[in-house]
Amino acid sequence: MLKILLLGKNGQVGWELQRSLSCLGNVIALGHDEADFSHPTDLAAVVAQHKPHVIVNVAAYTAVDHAESMATQAYKINAESPAILAQAAKIYGALLVHYSTDYVFDGSGTKPWQEADVTNPLNVYGTSKLKGEQAIIHSGCQFLIFRTSWVYGTRGGNFAKTILRVAQERDELKVINDQFGAPTGADWLADMTNRAIIQTLADPHKQGLYHATVSGETTWHGYASYVIEQAKLLNYPIKAQTICAVPTLDFPTPAQRPSNSRLNTRKLQLAFNVHCPPWQAGVLRLLQSITAV
Repeated sequence: MLKILLLGKNGQVGWELQRSLSCLGNVIALGHDEADFSHPTDLAAVVAQHKPHVIVNVAAYTAVDHAESMATQAYKINAESPAILAQAAKIYGALLVHYSTDYVFDGSGTKPWQEADVTNPLNVYGTSKLKGEQAIIHSGCQFLIFRTSWVYGTRGGNFAKTILRVAQERDELKVINDQFGAPTGADWLADMTNRAIIQTLADPHKQGLYHATVSGETTWHGYASYVIEQAKLLNYPIKAQTICAVPTLDFPTPAQRPSNSRLNTRKLQLAFNVHCPPWQAGVLRLLQSITAV
């Protein structure tokens, strides 16, 4: 039976992966207490203990602003730990599945980024994730790296939930309108990962780096507007009457954000015959689950 070691089980994507990977074999799902990425050298022992056929790593330091002042911790979790996992994967002949981010790019231009485009991170978080990618690629292990962006899930906090909460409290919202991307559901990412693992195990030539988001594009303002519009149709109590579009400069943060988070997913679609639905479909499903409670 296929043995899958899932690291980072408690995050949005990790939670969905426990569901989606369960049909492939025996899933050993570990959280922070069982696999501490702030101590990278300990991870080799974790892999040695379980000797999995597949390692799926969804653990990451994702506090983008805090990373600016906590760079050492960010690099341990996002760069050093994936390097250790890659070395262990090579030793045991395991397929390593890892998730990265559009933040490896500088967000310039308007075209969706392709896998071969030049990277140029704007912040510590993006740089640490890029170094993790590079360590895996140069390790010689068999791997799948999925760069994604604007991830949300039904578990835990997310942008849509925040907008709904604030829209109940205020008459007016201010939301950024000059950052572009595609809100991507954790459930879609997990199901896509299932499909990619099956096909890569059957055909190792499919290993590599892929961009993985749903289709279409919007801004945070467009995202918020859609959430409020649909929530009203679902009879969710909304107080906000106005959603003001404002530039990024109105919300200064310690870490600079890319304005262009669009990712070209053609390589992913061709390799694994993956369907990338419009971003609105997943967000609507999320809203329906929230408003039904």
